[in-house]
Amino acid sequence: VTAINYEIIIIDDGSPDGTREVAEQLEKIYGPDKILLRPREKKLGLGTAYIHGIKHATGNYVIIMDADLSHHPKFIPEFIRKQKEGNFDIVSGTRYKGSGGVYGWDLKRKIISRGANFITQILLRPGASDLTGSFRLYRKEVLQKLIEKCVSKGYVFQMEMIVRARQLNYTIGEVPISFVDRVYGESKLGGNEIVSFLKGLLTLFATT
Repeated sequence: VTAINYEIIIIDDGSPDGTREVAEQLEKIYGPDKILLRPREKKLGLGTAYIHGIKHATGNYVIIMDADLSHHPKFIPEFIRKQKEGNFDIVSGTRYKGSGGVYGWDLKRKIISRGANFITQILLRPGASDLTGSFRLYRKEVLQKLIEKCVSKGYVFQMEMIVRARQLNYTIGEVPISFVDRVYGESKLGGNEIVSFLKGLLTLFATT
């Protein structure tokens, strides 16, 4: 896997946690051809961040991950291996299969996540075991096609990506990952997020 040609595209939506400053340091160390910092002035949502990032991606495959180490880079070679093994259009990280798991969540959060995944499996039959995670590898043209089709926001956006992929007959492989809750900053999961998740889920159920 060491011979892989790569670039790292960092999309920072004006976050106050110093992401941009760290990325600028990395750019100096590794060079602007390897570290591409593409900031935006304010938070404009996940879908638009993907669109913004793809514009700058020169490779045939795109791996999307959180930059706060809740997604560990050590799994990247597994994603690449899995893709080659089955020539998959998408390889999705899963917390709910094999050696996958979640660390640093309290019981309430685990129950909500498991419950959400369980309901989603029953209603949408998506053909993948983890729908709300965002650690995934996509063929670039598949990612572009899916983003054009997706209308959801927030957590539901990740689910819709997989559901639409199944509708379009794209192939999905899975790699067990361990998700570690962010060490710095706060994870937000309030009543509003849960309500919008359920609304989005029902919309998907009605339209797929």
